[in-house]
Amino acid sequence: MIRLTIDYDLCTGNGRCYELFPQLFGDDERGYGVNLTEEIGDELLDMANRTVVACPERAISVRPPAPGD
Repeated sequence: MIRLTIDYDLCTGNGRCYELFPQLFGDDERGYGVNLTEEIGDELLDMANRTVVACPERAISVRPPAPGD
């Protein structure tokens, strides 16, 4: 499984993640993106990588799980 994370120190709440990729993100009461799931399978990897590029703050990252996860 691949980890999909949002760095909330970088996120400014523009909403691009959940507007473009509602399969992966929702929004909270303040309009900030939230992961619908932190772990994704290979079938969503291309979409997840596109979220990284689409985020103007570069607050989204895709990475392999840490050892022991």
